[in-house]
Amino acid sequence: MANRFLLLLDVQEGMFTGKKAVPAAAQVRHNINAILNHARYKANPPPQIIHVRNDGGSGEPDELGTPGWQLLYKPLAGEDVIDKSKNNAFAGTELGTLIPADAEIVVVGLQSDFCVLATCTAALSRGNTVLLIRGSHTTFDRLEVLHGGCHYRP
Repeated sequence: MANRFLLLLDVQEGMFTGKKAVPAAAQVRHNINAILNHARYKANPPPQIIHVRNDGGSGEPDELGTPGWQLLYKPLAGEDVIDKSKNNAFAGTELGTLIPADAEIVVVGLQSDFCVLATCTAALSRGNTVLLIRGSHTTFDRLEVLHGGCHYRP
């Protein structure tokens, strides 16, 4: 078996559905679905698939235990699920024991500028090869310019 992994970061209901969904949610969801289906049914040999679920805080779209916290794609037998509470999916989880330092990791999910960045940076520092596929990760719009200054959107 090849030393390959598909890591789905924060691919959860609350991030892809409803009023608090990420921009381009439908397109990114379509792309992640295509990648996941390829990994599950066409790749030879198939990669090990790991779903990483963020434990969001109170009022967040992925708040722990709410419908938005649920994974968008139901894991199949043999696929691992890891819960995390930090941006870096390796920090405080068993992810580092599941993925060897010499493995290739394809990363899809959320958020490009937080969890994807932190997890990819940690993986690279461990010696992993990391691949990001265009259109398979995204983030929220955070800043808007109002009256000449930048302000965070609520």
